[in-house]
Amino acid sequence: MPELPEVEVTRIGIAGHIGGNTIAKMVAHSGNLRWPISPELADILPGQTIRSVERRGKYLLLHCQAGVVLIHLGMTGLLRILSTATAPGKHDHFDLIFHDGMVLRLNDVRRFGSVVWAGSDPHAHKLLADMGPEPLTDDFDGAYLYQKSRGRKITVKQFLMDHKVVAGIGNIYANEALFHSGIRPTTPAGKLSKVRHLGLVTAIKSVLTTSIKVGGTMLDFRDGTEKTGYFHQELAVYRRCGLPCVVCATPIQQNRVGQKSIYYCKTCQR
Repeated sequence: MPELPEVEVTRIGIAGHIGGNTIAKMVAHSGNLRWPISPELADILPGQTIRSVERRGKYLLLHCQAGVVLIHLGMTGLLRILSTATAPGKHDHFDLIFHDGMVLRLNDVRRFGSVVWAGSDPHAHKLLADMGPEPLTDDFDGAYLYQKSRGRKITVKQFLMDHKVVAGIGNIYANEALFHSGIRPTTPAGKLSKVRHLGLVTAIKSVLTTSIKVGGTMLDFRDGTEKTGYFHQELAVYRRCGLPCVVCATPIQQNRVGQKSIYYCKTCQR
């Protein structure tokens, strides 16, 4: 699924096209996403100008005068910039049509994405209100993560994927950051020292920043400018079960914690 870097690449890709542009029409080709697309958007959005495009965790926030449209890409969602001459396909569910003839279109095969009206105070919306800090900000540091982990018995992998702890770190990047910090994913979060938390935060920031620079990981991912992400070429452990570790050549292991796969090197990660 699109994770934080893919969503950030999408934000960058579409912001240059829709920022400052005025909406002529909203069309819901199918309201059958994670939640129904509110019919009121068809009345609210025409005439509104996109003031900015923000990201919070894995959500995109389209700011306009009346409020904010909150978009989540779900498991398979893609946002594309197209012309009005491009007819919607089977899995195209939502269009924002602009006065210049450009369309922002949401395609979502599995329909776990969402388009929600968040009003004038989006960060108080129930989908965003309890999120932890953004991982690429100064608010997210080793001291913070160490304090949040005190007394926690869940695995550090599950801990990192809790959006109340830190916003938007998904399965791919949790696996990769734990490898680069030398931490076994099954280690209880509360047993890690402050020094190891410092190293983990450094690894998280490095992995996410690198992925954003190269366009994300997803092989089938396209941003608003139709460029493919190349971070899959940098992956050290994710989906490399049985392949040699890039550091020590020990075969990469795969296991499951909760509903998610973990990938790790039993030699490099302790």
